[in-house]
Amino acid sequence: MRPRVSLQTSALRSGNFSLRISPVRSGDAGVYEARVVYDTEVLSCRVQLEVITVTLSQPSPVVENEPLLLSCSSSHGARLVETCWFHNRHLLPTSRTFCFAHGAHFVLRPAMSDAGYWRCQLRYSDDEITSATYNLQILGNGPSNPIVYAAAGSAAD
Repeated sequence: MRPRVSLQTSALRSGNFSLRISPVRSGDAGVYEARVVYDTEVLSCRVQLEVITVTLSQPSPVVENEPLLLSCSSSHGARLVETCWFHNRHLLPTSRTFCFAHGAHFVLRPAMSDAGYWRCQLRYSDDEITSATYNLQILGNGPSNPIVYAAAGSAAD
């Protein structure tokens, strides 16, 4: 897993033997065990890493008006009960929420207003709730009026 894995060796003396994985991949899901031997004492712990994956049906950035499927899946073993999608949750005037019994959300004609943070929240039969966020970028088709006026000496985009 190198170079994605690191230990904070300076923290080992204080008992912190944390493992950092960056970036996390789907295949990293599973059980991790740490074992530390200090003199005659053996310390160990086990951690279950579950990975959530958000994928798009087409490469990002998405082109405006081209159909888009946002999918959300997790390595959690229980049965998926519900998937909720949140769009720009903290921007209340443009907030939209969608909940389904499956992990995908279809956007028939994505608009520039669909750009931003999408968060999928997964709820399982064992009452486990988990979520992941994806920053969706959308390319516009350009201005409806192709004429741009600019003052001499100024910048024009």
